[in-house]
Amino acid sequence: MHFKLLTQDADLERIITEEYLHRPGIALAGFVDIFTYKRIQIFGNTELAYLKSLDINQRKKILKKIFSFDIPCVIVTNEKKTVPELIQLANSRTIPVLSTTLSTIQIFDNLGYYLEEKFAPVTTVHGCLVDIYGIGILITGRSGIGKSELALDLVTRGHRFICDDVVTITRMSGNILLGRGNEKLKYNMEIRGLGIINIRSIFGIKAIRRSKRIEVELKLVDWEKSQKYERLGIDEESTDILDLKIPIIHLPIFPGKSISTIAEVIALNELCRLEGQYNAREFSDEITRYMKKDVNSLKKYIGPDFE
Repeated sequence: MHFKLLTQDADLERIITEEYLHRPGIALAGFVDIFTYKRIQIFGNTELAYLKSLDINQRKKILKKIFSFDIPCVIVTNEKKTVPELIQLANSRTIPVLSTTLSTIQIFDNLGYYLEEKFAPVTTVHGCLVDIYGIGILITGRSGIGKSELALDLVTRGHRFICDDVVTITRMSGNILLGRGNEKLKYNMEIRGLGIINIRSIFGIKAIRRSKRIEVELKLVDWEKSQKYERLGIDEESTDILDLKIPIIHLPIFPGKSISTIAEVIALNELCRLEGQYNAREFSDEITRYMKKDVNSLKKYIGPDFE
């Protein structure tokens, strides 16, 4: 972010405890009763112009009041030349003052996103994450059931690989679950009987991506003859990750079943859902309308009391 440290006696070990940024605004006018001092303070064109409009005694009085709080740091945007009193008081309290070439809006966007990610709830899931037609599919299931093999087959079909084995999931604003891989594992994948392979080295840059929003969980389960599985797909199941619900598909597998094709159809079906098209419900409604029509035609011959 092109930061430059302006203070000399700065305590760079100060802990940032809040993810949001703050423009002091009304605090510069002297009202500090609800001053959110625990946040990083942003001094842009407006704040500096106001300080420069004051005489030196007023400036010192206001800044002394602001720097009496335990502020984590101050950022001066647009590489503006600040007032000397601000630097002096910050040095006396060992509060870092940083300058940046970025504008106030850019700092709120870039630094705000960075802090949001750092403060966001995080969890890890054992599985694989693949981007299929732009839909992030989290593949889960018991160890050895074939998650990695499915992910590898999807890559060979032209889809993009994010990670294998350990999926780190972060809950971002806007109810988004963002999945990425472990930095140490990177784009490596374990295939039983073959060993470790690197997707980027074998398939190239087009076959990978660093992170992806998770929109559907595909859980591979062992086929059991006695088990009843979803046949119509009308009653949609969901799973809870970091207090957010996403659709989950329980897919029974057995030799000869084309799991990769089904995974692609799951992604395409989710794209239809995002466009407001629910194929299973529409089919069910059509059958219901047909049955009602058939019953109404029978009433002509049996009588109006027919149920």
